[in-house]
Amino acid sequence: MKFKPHILAASIAAILPCHGAFAADEAQPARMEEVVVTAPMMLEPLVVTTDPRAPRQPVPAHDGADYLKTIPGFSVIRKGGTDGDPVLRGMAGSRLNILLDGEQILGGCGMRMDPPTAYVFPESYDRVTVIKGPQSVLYGPGNSAGAVLFERTVKRFDQPGWKFNGSLTAGSFGRNDQVADIRAGTPDYYIQGTATRTDSNDYEDGDGRAVHSAYTRWSANGAVGWTPDANTRLELSGAQSDGEAAYGDRSMDGVKFARDNVGLKFEKNRISPLVDKIEAQLYYNYVDHVMDNYTLRTVASPASKMVNNPDRETIGGRAALGLKFTDATRATLGIDYQANKHTLRTAMGAMAASYSSGPRLEDANFSNYGLFGELTHYLNDRDKLIAGLRADNWNAEDKRAATLSTKDAAGLMYSYTNPTSSQSRDKTLTSGFARYERDLAASPTTLYAGLGHSERFPDYWELISANKESIATHSAFDTNPEKTTQLDVGAVYVSSRLTASVSGFYNKIDDYIMIQSGVIKTYAAGNRSITVVRNIDATTWGGEAGVSYALASNWKADATLAYVRGDNDTEDRPLAQLPPLEGRLGLAYDNKAWTVGGLLRLVSEQDRYAIKEGNIVGQDIGKTPGFAVFSLNGGYRPRKGTLISGGIDNLFDKTYAEHISRSGAMITGFDQTTRINEPGRNIWVKLNVALD
Repeated sequence: MKFKPHILAASIAAILPCHGAFAADEAQPARMEEVVVTAPMMLEPLVVTTDPRAPRQPVPAHDGADYLKTIPGFSVIRKGGTDGDPVLRGMAGSRLNILLDGEQILGGCGMRMDPPTAYVFPESYDRVTVIKGPQSVLYGPGNSAGAVLFERTVKRFDQPGWKFNGSLTAGSFGRNDQVADIRAGTPDYYIQGTATRTDSNDYEDGDGRAVHSAYTRWSANGAVGWTPDANTRLELSGAQSDGEAAYGDRSMDGVKFARDNVGLKFEKNRISPLVDKIEAQLYYNYVDHVMDNYTLRTVASPASKMVNNPDRETIGGRAALGLKFTDATRATLGIDYQANKHTLRTAMGAMAASYSSGPRLEDANFSNYGLFGELTHYLNDRDKLIAGLRADNWNAEDKRAATLSTKDAAGLMYSYTNPTSSQSRDKTLTSGFARYERDLAASPTTLYAGLGHSERFPDYWELISANKESIATHSAFDTNPEKTTQLDVGAVYVSSRLTASVSGFYNKIDDYIMIQSGVIKTYAAGNRSITVVRNIDATTWGGEAGVSYALASNWKADATLAYVRGDNDTEDRPLAQLPPLEGRLGLAYDNKAWTVGGLLRLVSEQDRYAIKEGNIVGQDIGKTPGFAVFSLNGGYRPRKGTLISGGIDNLFDKTYAEHISRSGAMITGFDQTTRINEPGRNIWVKLNVALD
């Protein structure tokens, strides 16, 4: 089935109630507690905040990317059953900063088996906040697409007590999840422990073809804290996780995702009339990742075995000071730091079994010091200015050997000289923004306009990973930083019956970092097909719209629309790896005991593409058709604190793939597909229990 953009836009617009139709009924409260969430709404300019523990459709998420795809503007690059890369407004990788309780977690895999969201089980967090565009400087460098904050909320116990949250999920294709979160404490001390496990077999697409996609992941988090008064908190935390995952887009699978983490955090509020808050944190994170071609799939012969064992060690910290100059003027000033080291060891054939005894070879390290400040000033009761500025000093070292070896597209090994071996780079980059917000007097509407600029240093996957090259030399280590300037405008309307928002952006990117595969270069031994990193100039524009309307006391309708368009200005062709126009229509009934609803997802065809061009995650393959997917959900609350929910995703067993998803690989026992197809009909049920 093919959907054209103008038809999709008209379908969304048809259910958006005009202002005059509901203005007379605004005094009648009808806001309902969300049970199964289909599209979290924007309630303030460029910020979406949502509860990751609320059941949602499609099937409740098992990793961070799977969760984010329910938020308008997000898409996911699928590689298998788990560990997809999130894409916001067509931007992926380090253009989107992911923070876990304020910590920047970097994966080890050079081919993005473990993006930061791979180490997130959403339900183990209390809140997810998305900041769209370069409209804050508080959350690390390079946020040209935005920032995503997975956060836990700690409330001081008024008296000794405990709380428990847990859930069980079961679904098609052997999907099963278990989550347990317990918190106990006194007014002075608390402890918290969270454990998660998720498991699934290979799923099938709508045509019944199995996709190499099975996974098992687990995590455990613990924290102890000291809260001597309502304004002070000191916390020591730790985390461990591991798992394995099959991938349908490549020749290897992930058989180890071990992560160890330690963090220390301090907060102090209401210190003086001027100093409103002090916060500081330190963290250490270590990722030990193993990928091979024989544990989770059939290998042709023992001589064909391959194993790679990268790791990454990251240390970081942040300190910030909240200042209250007057009731109308507040500011946050701070400094952050992050340094990481990446190593790799490999083995083949008979040596694969003993890979862990081989030496680790460092191939790169990075460090960054950042200074930032953000100011909020209320001009009057209805007008507000927010502005921020940060400066980041970057250092990177190419620790690879002077002579490198790699395989070409035909699987042939060849060696070449690395011209940047042992070289280092230092660069100071600046970012900033200014935004004006106005609350209208006649209606509960906020209008806003913001201009942001972000300068992003190239990441490991752009400079070092997989021995990427530039057009001119055998190394991409000299790739220029990317500079993004973006205009954001929009409006947010929030009343008792209606929530509505519309946002638009226009983006000019100088030295956009593009990854291009299949480039032919000539070497001494002949022509080779390689992957290169190039700087181009680009333009993107688009936006999102959303509405949620209480039709009656028990009925709610919602709709969202998201679109992004981009151009490679340097070569006058479409910018690659951009998702097509997408809309969602939802309708739900909820009488506080029972709920039932439906979700229709409509995605247009994408005929703008640039074959073999894209980002660090994937490259364009070609045109994709539009599709429609319909899903049903329901829930029952037998008593307070207990919810049983369930659903059928892809009710009509549609066979489809996302435009930006990766190419299917040739894997023994599986059909090769053009892209990694999405799951077919998927039935799931979930039990949530909250006790205190």
